[in-house]
Amino acid sequence: MSQDSTRIALAARIHVALRRKTGRVTDTEWLAQDPTYATEIIRMCRAEGDAELVGLADKLDAAMQTLRPRVVRPVAPPPVAVVPAWADSSMQLEAERERERKIEQRYVGRLR
Repeated sequence: MSQDSTRIALAARIHVALRRKTGRVTDTEWLAQDPTYATEIIRMCRAEGDAELVGLADKLDAAMQTLRPRVVRPVAPPPVAVVPAWADSSMQLEAERERERKIEQRYVGRLR
């Protein structure tokens, strides 16, 4: 049995059970194809608390997984090391001194 026919069969069974137990009428084709509508009907079936409806809702929920978009959660960026303000200024000062030494060596080397 294909996924489509499984969803349609479950939607039809839910339609009959809901109509018999609550008087609610559903659209079986829409229920089998639209994940948003199916999610609401599944929620409603579970809220009724009836064992048959809950069982059918669980089966339909599993069958609808193929139609629902996969949620890709973003990966958290790596933690950033917190550097104290005094360390940052001393590192900048050291980097600036190193640059000046390199420039001076290059200048003196060209004069010879």
